Amino acid sequence: MLLVVNAGSSSVKLAVFDGGLRQILAGSVTEIGGVGCLRLGAVDRDCAAADHQAALALAFEAMAAQGVALADLTAAAHRVVHGGEALVRPARVTAAVIAGIEACVPLAPLHNPGNLTAILALQALAPDLPQYVSFDTAFHSTNPEVAVTYALPLAERARGLRRYGFHGISYGGLVRHLRGLEALPERLLALHLGNGASLCAIKAGVSVATTMGYSPLDGITMGTRTGGIDGNAVLRLAELHGVAGAGRILNRESGLLALGGHSDMRALHAAGTPEAAFAVEHFCYWAVRHAGNMIAAMGGLDGIAFTGGIGENDAFVRGRIVAGLAWAGNVPVHIVPAEEERSIATEALALLGVGL
Repeated sequence: MLLVVNAGSSSVKLAVFDGGLRQILAGSVTEIGGVGCLRLGAVDRDCAAADHQAALALAFEAMAAQGVALADLTAAAHRVVHGGEALVRPARVTAAVIAGIEACVPLAPLHNPGNLTAILALQALAPDLPQYVSFDTAFHSTNPEVAVTYALPLAERARGLRRYGFHGISYGGLVRHLRGLEALPERLLALHLGNGASLCAIKAGVSVATTMGYSPLDGITMGTRTGGIDGNAVLRLAELHGVAGAGRILNRESGLLALGGHSDMRALHAAGTPEAAFAVEHFCYWAVRHAGNMIAAMGGLDGIAFTGGIGENDAFVRGRIVAGLAWAGNVPVHIVPAEEERSIATEALALLGVGL
């Protein structure tokens, strides 16, 4: 059995899969460092975990109570948000890989520290358990240099200021899903639409362009993020509110929340206000605008695939986007479940040499 770990700064999500990729258990520990909740399979109770190691220990106790002992695990696999330019494929955790993840902390200061903490915590609890990592940026490492390079002075580019792209684990799983159905087109427009949202141009199964850039802030309108915004507008916000204040506004107080009063698309549909309707329209409009960019990067369009919470479940939004792309031709439209934990498990099992 394989344990998949998706750790944040104050929470950890877990899922257990067998060798056939059947999910056995799933759950989470929240509010690490305070009073949180342990939800794993049939277990649902308040808990207090001082750190990620304590949170994982609580999860292992709950797993054992439901018939999955630590000794039953063959390996563990983790989601790591940022692999930078060097870590561009799934890998077994080694000292060098840990150093590489640490080196990317300045690129993902809100995500990589939590990802790394969980890896080290699991090492302490189960030192003999092999661990593997999948990187959210890795899928986009196939983008051409011209697509990822900002027109900045060389000294600034040398600091790692370039486009990376995110949601790569989701897009990789989407490609595997469609390939398994023998339905993967040559030029695929993929849309991962959720609270965080992006588009990806996938040609012959690999990413050639994506809407997110140096961080997950760029691209289309999102739940609480602005999406694309002029750099001078960012500088003005920093002048008015300070760098930290500007970052808070851009990442946590903008997007659908700022336009319509809700960050959740379902709540916007239910609100029935002009502001909420405008927020939905803004989301769809900019998805179509950016889709044109992606289609140009591929030189045409042979298929569309939606994934993510909005992409899978919101027929209205899908319909508006597809209608807005009618000019690109009548192409197949797929709805693909976003199963990132299963994608991480798939990549780890492939490295382990387990037949799928």
